[in-house]
Amino acid sequence: MLFWKKETQLDRIKKKLEQAMRKDTSLKVFGASSHKYKVNEKLTEKELADWQAKNRVTLPKPYTQFLTKVGNGGAGPYYGMYSIEKAASYTDKNALATKCVLHPGMTKEDWNVLIEPLINDEDISDPEYDAVRNRVLGGMMCIGTQGCEYDMYLVLEGEHRGKVVYTSDFYPDHPFFFVYEDNFLDWYERWLDEVILDYDIAWFGSRMPGDENALIQVYQNAPDEEIKSKALDGMFKIKKISQPTIDFLRNVADRGQKDRTTAIQLICKTSVDAGRDYLLEMLHSDSEEDLLQALQILNGYGKAVDLAEFIEAILENLHRVQDPETLRHVGYVLESSGAITLQNFAPFLRHADSNIRNAAIYATRSCDDKSKDWEIIEQMLMGGDKEVVKNSILYWGIIPHEKLLPYYRAAWPEYKDNPNFRDKFINCLNELNLPDDYFDNGKNAVK
Repeated sequence: MLFWKKETQLDRIKKKLEQAMRKDTSLKVFGASSHKYKVNEKLTEKELADWQAKNRVTLPKPYTQFLTKVGNGGAGPYYGMYSIEKAASYTDKNALATKCVLHPGMTKEDWNVLIEPLINDEDISDPEYDAVRNRVLGGMMCIGTQGCEYDMYLVLEGEHRGKVVYTSDFYPDHPFFFVYEDNFLDWYERWLDEVILDYDIAWFGSRMPGDENALIQVYQNAPDEEIKSKALDGMFKIKKISQPTIDFLRNVADRGQKDRTTAIQLICKTSVDAGRDYLLEMLHSDSEEDLLQALQILNGYGKAVDLAEFIEAILENLHRVQDPETLRHVGYVLESSGAITLQNFAPFLRHADSNIRNAAIYATRSCDDKSKDWEIIEQMLMGGDKEVVKNSILYWGIIPHEKLLPYYRAAWPEYKDNPNFRDKFINCLNELNLPDDYFDNGKNAVK
């Protein structure tokens, strides 16, 4: 009689590691060039038992199965998994065995109380700082890094034992993120699935798992708006959404619900043409928030399409812009179109708010032949705002026009010892056939 062995999750993971390696032969997935989809040599049961005894902890079973049946670190999300020896080195030995005080859904208020000594106590001693830090990270082990200040921890003790946590530096109002999966193996297998499916996994694990159909089901059955929003957000990992899902998203957008903008963004991620009517409606909306969101979508997804109709709408509604962020995004969208002129941005370059003026300077940095609009520039410089002058020099250079020279001469003493800025001044003088010491000769001061 033949007995067929049932495939286990560990069997699937081993197969999927090979599939992922074949799928990503050029190692384009973030971090893949570090681990190359290869795992380290497995631990023996004795090696694992000795390590746990030495460190006085009992590791979650799914993680130990990985260590003894797959590999002691190596291939994994982001830059891969640490070996158990390296993982343990990031947490104080005594802190490893403590109970984890973090939990999913931790409020900003509770988080802020927990980390307050780490961010606000300037007189805290090194031992006191380490003690508080160990309390925050206690009961967890660092199993890998995402790069920069972002790491991945495994909860070893407490109610959420076995879950993976994404950490960063200690910031107010930003509790650490618990991934959706309940254990290490489920999280690890999801990573392999998303590599094989060619999902966008630059921020793997931070979005709700599931394919389009699963996420639609979650959205439709969600008990509250927060889960609905997370279900839609989960679709951003899918590089090209199918037509049935676009139809579903149109329905969400047409109902004008809270997630309308997210639905439109997802439609445009796959096809700006499919979202054209929504974008034009947003650009003509009385709400500057709608205008900003439409600009952000066009900046993110509109680089490969004909923007002529959108540019016309943006210029038509440019006068409605009232904040620097929106103005910067106008510049991003119009930059490659040739539609950015100092004339179009003149009201912002003359604006009473220096933040608006600075945003307009940055937005118009690619304008050609600014000297023909010297009067606009003169009106902008008349206020003598140092930040405005600095940004105009930084992003525009020194505009070669004799009417502007008195203003640049007033700024010269502050910048003449900075080689990068000094060259801009000298280049301007050369264009006007003036001597290099022109700004030092005491003439042409601003009256």
